[in-house]
Amino acid sequence: MRKITVLRDNWKFLKADIPAETAVQYAAQGESITLPHTWNAVDGQDGGNDYYRGTAWYVRTLTKEELAGEKAYLEINGANHTADVWFNGAKICHHEGGYSTFRVELTDIREENTLAIAVNNADSDRVYPQKADFTFYGGLYREVRIIAVPNEHFELIKDGTPGLKVTPVVDPKTGDAEVTVETWHNADHVEITVNGETQCVENKAVFHIPHAHLWDGVNDPYLYTAEAKLASGDAVSARFGCRYYECDPEKGFLLNGKSYPLRGVSRHQDRKGKGNALDIADHREDMEIVKELGANTLRLAHYQHAQEFYDLCDENGIAVWAEIPYITMHMTNGRENTLQAMRELITQCYNHPSIVVWGLSNEITAASAVNEDLLENHRLLNDLCHHMDSTRPTTMANVFMLETDSPILEIPDINSYNLYFGWYLGDLEQNDEFFDDYHAKYPNRVIGFSEYGADANPAYHSSNPQRSDYTEEYQALYHEHLWKMIEERPYLWATHVWNLFDFAADGRDEGGKHGENQKGLVTFDRKYRKDAFWLYKAAWNKKDAFVHLCSKNYVNRAEDTTMIKVYSNCDTVTLYQDGKEIGTKSGHLVFTFDVTLTGEHEICAVSGACRDTMHIVRVQQPDESYIFNKALGQVTNWFDAEENDPACFSVEDTYGELLANEQTKAVIEAMMAKNVAERGDVAQSVKNNPALIRMMSRMTMLSLLKQGGTDEEGIRQVNRILQGIRK
Repeated sequence: MRKITVLRDNWKFLKADIPAETAVQYAAQGESITLPHTWNAVDGQDGGNDYYRGTAWYVRTLTKEELAGEKAYLEINGANHTADVWFNGAKICHHEGGYSTFRVELTDIREENTLAIAVNNADSDRVYPQKADFTFYGGLYREVRIIAVPNEHFELIKDGTPGLKVTPVVDPKTGDAEVTVETWHNADHVEITVNGETQCVENKAVFHIPHAHLWDGVNDPYLYTAEAKLASGDAVSARFGCRYYECDPEKGFLLNGKSYPLRGVSRHQDRKGKGNALDIADHREDMEIVKELGANTLRLAHYQHAQEFYDLCDENGIAVWAEIPYITMHMTNGRENTLQAMRELITQCYNHPSIVVWGLSNEITAASAVNEDLLENHRLLNDLCHHMDSTRPTTMANVFMLETDSPILEIPDINSYNLYFGWYLGDLEQNDEFFDDYHAKYPNRVIGFSEYGADANPAYHSSNPQRSDYTEEYQALYHEHLWKMIEERPYLWATHVWNLFDFAADGRDEGGKHGENQKGLVTFDRKYRKDAFWLYKAAWNKKDAFVHLCSKNYVNRAEDTTMIKVYSNCDTVTLYQDGKEIGTKSGHLVFTFDVTLTGEHEICAVSGACRDTMHIVRVQQPDESYIFNKALGQVTNWFDAEENDPACFSVEDTYGELLANEQTKAVIEAMMAKNVAERGDVAQSVKNNPALIRMMSRMTMLSLLKQGGTDEEGIRQVNRILQGIRK
């Protein structure tokens, strides 16, 4: 029989780069911790890009009873980025890659045994990720287990395999399913059971399920179970789903022969105060929020997530984009690591019916040229995916600067783009234009929208929201536009908001917070749903009727008449002010009302049994605490009155025009450096991307400085300097 022991307690932790013998010798003086654990739960979230990246040790004593069995294996489900395992003074394993499961056999077992694991998240030129907009938490941040098995047992070592592989293929015409189950073990025979039928084979069996009960996404995520058992008593099992799907260039995603637009969000695996050391309760809470939102797809970025979360996606019918951490910057020494990561991802996650695509990379051309080495790396990954799994397509998330005629787009089966027009640069309408142009130029290509978002700090508010003001109101307007754009383009095979939750990016310092990317629809601690969350809930959640008053935190308003916005999945909404009916509106998702302010007011929105309330106050002067990017409010129309010498440069010239002159180039590069630094090391890496520079070159320096937060006097100073340089 198989026995699994979770090693949660009785660990000693030493954050030091020391030899194994020293770690064991001084383990008693280490910090007592429980797993899961990360050493960057605090310093990886507070900004400064100065969190500890190095080696730390986890030491534990194992009794002979904990290792009881004919064979004993250590299973580590997440050690970021690299791990070296020592057992009773001998080094027995080295693993590179922080997001997948690996195992090693434990031998030379004594009455009392010492297990020491060195984990390292330092800079590397071979282990991904190294440049990315999130914190690379170090630690043993998932469960560590002992698996005791008989001598005859299922394979445990190769790529962290679950020991069996289940491939269901559904005939669309009959609805029948042919289910192939493959196993790996060292016994003569295995008994495999599916849907009540048992076969005794060497390692592979094929089952026929007539009129299979289909796994039908959120509508009906039905799961079967495959069980395999050896004569020794060792047994493994896997749940699976029978479904078929396709991605069509015109119709988008079709599940089980029916249109099923994939509309959802992306998720990082960390949270405030805990880092990535999550337990099952954290995963379940995240899934409950996904279900509340009404999303039917998740992009699990940018690495392999916990098996427990893939299980939750299976159970709840969430279609998953699974990917490896091949991101931002291609490393010539990292090819083997990408291939290993993909082998482990597919091996360990193959049986999950929720997974519909394998992601090859994310924004890999942001800080790297599209050269032959990068292309060959992607070809090898693509071929590996098809070799290991003939049932799922491959995809990529391409950075918005990547030219649409790049040869890299021809490698995966389907593609998606990460676009941030209307946030980092450009206008919201450029998102529409991009997809219209792409679809017209490549009508036979499948294209999706893998990232889009805008940062919002719930402390900041405005009645006239603008790009880069970090207000909840601008984020809401941004998503209103993008939601409408997506609805009008059903050919998009999948769309994923970036991001479901705010997450740690220790290199960031913007929007009033240190070390956070604030594009989440929900705050980092999961306690506050931003207004944009309710917009998508209104669009996607058809089961739970609600009304939501936007801008609840925008209490103090310095205006005679204010707009009250309501998001709802109801058809009509009635608004009340201090108990008096203001009016009733009919519509879809977004309802707006104009309300006169005279003092303190209670606002109530009602639709049937649904209601929501808020408190607002008329004040004489704008509340400065609501304003982060004060330059946006101050630098609006003042420049129209400036009298510039047209023979000289000014901030009204484009970035490209200023780059073309050596004197003005020096001025603007100095001005842009601060803004780049505040957006983390990824911004530093991509700042010289040629395609990004081409995009920025079409924008005026005035608009770029405003977006970067330069105040009125700062812009005037730049303008005065530029006016001193003749064209």
